[in-house]
Amino acid sequence: MAIASVMLPLGTVAPPFALRDVVSGQICSLDSFAGKTALLVMFICRHCPYVVHVEQEIAKIGRDYRDSNLGIVAISSNDASRYPDDTPPRLKEMAMRLGFAFPFCVDETQDVAKAYRAACTPDFYLFDQDRQLVYRGQLDESRPGNNKPVTGRDLRAAIDAVIEGKPVDRNQKGSVGCSIKWKPGNEPSYA
Repeated sequence: MAIASVMLPLGTVAPPFALRDVVSGQICSLDSFAGKTALLVMFICRHCPYVVHVEQEIAKIGRDYRDSNLGIVAISSNDASRYPDDTPPRLKEMAMRLGFAFPFCVDETQDVAKAYRAACTPDFYLFDQDRQLVYRGQLDESRPGNNKPVTGRDLRAAIDAVIEGKPVDRNQKGSVGCSIKWKPGNEPSYA
């Protein structure tokens, strides 16, 4: 069942995190992106059809902005015990297959997803140099089965504005996707 993102208030300061990258094994945190003009935090997973629909564009954004002032991190917060495709080895396979040019981390406690009020996969959060939220919304208008092309237009426009020091359009449409698969008893009040 598709649900929409919660739309964390603009201006929210990026919550801290320290998560292990499934490819390198290194710990990734906000400090890992010090000096970057912008930071994109994406909550994704392997099995969700909404993520599968846009995974090539997510990987392309990583490649296109690799040498820019944008830091990128992807996080999977799903309950891997109930969704084996979201275990670290399977996520590593996904990252390798798609050639992710950014860390792909696992949020086993789901605390990071809760801190960001993430609700669905994919869910995108773009922060400026002061790590204040300037965009939370959809990648673009494409959804599985709606026959609209996957372009990344909405997210790319926000990224380009932040990198260029321009204001981000505050008229933002929430992302839509599968709900984050919460561990039993761990569901947040906003879910």
